[in-house]
Amino acid sequence: MTVENPILKNLDIAVIGNCAYAALIDKTATVSWMCLPRVDGDPVFCSLLEPGGAAADQGYFAIELADYSHSEQRYLHNSAILVTTLYDLQGSAVEVTDFAPRFYQDDRIFRPLKLVRHLRPVAGHPRVRIIVRPTCDYGARIPKTTRGTNYIRYVMQDTVLRLTTDGRTSFIAEEKPFLLNQELTLMFGPDEPAEGPIAAIGRIYFERTRNYWREWTRYLSIPFEWQKEVIRAAVTLKLCSVEETGAIVAAITTSLPEFEGSSRNWDYRFCWLRDAYFVVRVLNRLGATRTLEDYSYYISNLLASLSNGVLQPVYGVMGESELTERQIDTLAGYRAMGPVRVGNDAFRQTQNDSYGAVIMALSHIFFDQRLENPGNVALFERLERLGEKAVEVFDQPDAGLWELRNSSSVHTFSAVMCWAAADNLARIAAILDLGSRLDYWRQHADAMKMRINNQAFNAELGSYVASFGGDNLDASLLLLHELGFVAADDPRFIGTVEAIGKTLRHGDHLFRYVGEDDFGKPVNAFTICTFWYIDALADIGRTAEARELFENMLTHLNPLGLLSEDIAIETGELWGNFPQTYSMVGLINSAMKLSHDWNAAF
Repeated sequence: MTVENPILKNLDIAVIGNCAYAALIDKTATVSWMCLPRVDGDPVFCSLLEPGGAAADQGYFAIELADYSHSEQRYLHNSAILVTTLYDLQGSAVEVTDFAPRFYQDDRIFRPLKLVRHLRPVAGHPRVRIIVRPTCDYGARIPKTTRGTNYIRYVMQDTVLRLTTDGRTSFIAEEKPFLLNQELTLMFGPDEPAEGPIAAIGRIYFERTRNYWREWTRYLSIPFEWQKEVIRAAVTLKLCSVEETGAIVAAITTSLPEFEGSSRNWDYRFCWLRDAYFVVRVLNRLGATRTLEDYSYYISNLLASLSNGVLQPVYGVMGESELTERQIDTLAGYRAMGPVRVGNDAFRQTQNDSYGAVIMALSHIFFDQRLENPGNVALFERLERLGEKAVEVFDQPDAGLWELRNSSSVHTFSAVMCWAAADNLARIAAILDLGSRLDYWRQHADAMKMRINNQAFNAELGSYVASFGGDNLDASLLLLHELGFVAADDPRFIGTVEAIGKTLRHGDHLFRYVGEDDFGKPVNAFTICTFWYIDALADIGRTAEARELFENMLTHLNPLGLLSEDIAIETGELWGNFPQTYSMVGLINSAMKLSHDWNAAF
């Protein structure tokens, strides 16, 4: 039976997950994106990117309500559990609760590769149709199915998945509508038989998962203002971590374009060392230290495998170094705006800021007394090898944090991040009481800082510039104070903020840069850059203006409190990969910087 693909063509979607996998669900309770068994792997549900050919009407898991009228959607309080209520034209309604189980069991985190969907009639006599249409090989193949008494098996390319239910499998297999007159539980995941009644298992999973997230959020050190937004951002960042390896992916998706027809469609389901630094830093500030500890394990594995001491900017979730980029012809793309890319050739690039990103991320381990395994001399010596590389390359050309593919310069941000590597090593040496190493790294940091100030500050513009000896600006310069390179009241930093406001600000948003790159001129604003500008304004004393811009940014959150990579400055529509860790980090940092103090509020 053929039904119209119900996926909605906007980013008013929710994310659920358990730090093993993640799924995107729209406001009609349709799962449109879900990769198993890995977040960077083959999508089981891929209709977000519109499969074609024989799979043109495949790649989604829908709960279709007859005579559908509208819906309401929300997360359960302080959790990653999603509730969607569907209404029909007669006033009947069904509530769909979606979650990925996550809780402590036998002193370990239980995070199975299972999607749990619970249906409950809440008004009238709703008639529903359950449509489960997975694909494999990026929408190229439709699995064969077999049916049992309470399950349907889907034979994929390399594995077998199973839908287990306490409902009538014949109605699901034939996609026939039926009267939902009692609660119904669906579990989708690996081909494993249920170890008891499905309803009872689902109920236990739900209660323990809800309790886990309530407990996790309870101990976050949140600001007094904007608590709801900060908690949602923190939970979202947690869902972008892959706990098994410690990796943190930049986003859950691939190939969502930065703006309409841009072809700036990239696969973000990998661990950028720079992005991960920002994530662990902000979660550590909130008190969620476990992510930092897991990430340190990920980095330790990377460092152990380095043969030449050279860091790539990005690695796979299992630490893979080869991320060869290819185009997928079987998926048309978001709103049919291809290409769809898998892999990311940024792994081939030289991005010298990576050394500072790793050292700064792991610096917390030496200073945070809450951690079970604090940093020691052995870890410091491993980081020193990265520091030596930072000293070597800080004034060498690279692709920069914006990953320019066909040009290179000595980027100021990269140079400052290398300086930060030496500066942080000096700080670590001090706490470890390693006097000679403290002197060594302080001398390097001071020499690098002098060179950067000589080469990257343009006296005529009264501003730091994007590259040594240049006259262009980019938004990364707004981080110079945050990174500790320059004081907030230094006229050079104030002049930089003012110059960037005149050059890169468009209305209430900021571009990362305004010049042409490998793909032409950017059209949409880069969300994290606006948050960086907000923070910089607050740092130089323009707090009222910063708060106004921040409040405006909150109006661009989607209905679930999430952000993607980019915002259209004319319409406010979200574009780019989703949910974007950079953007959620920016929201938290700005909220913490701008919020009134708890004590002053009472």
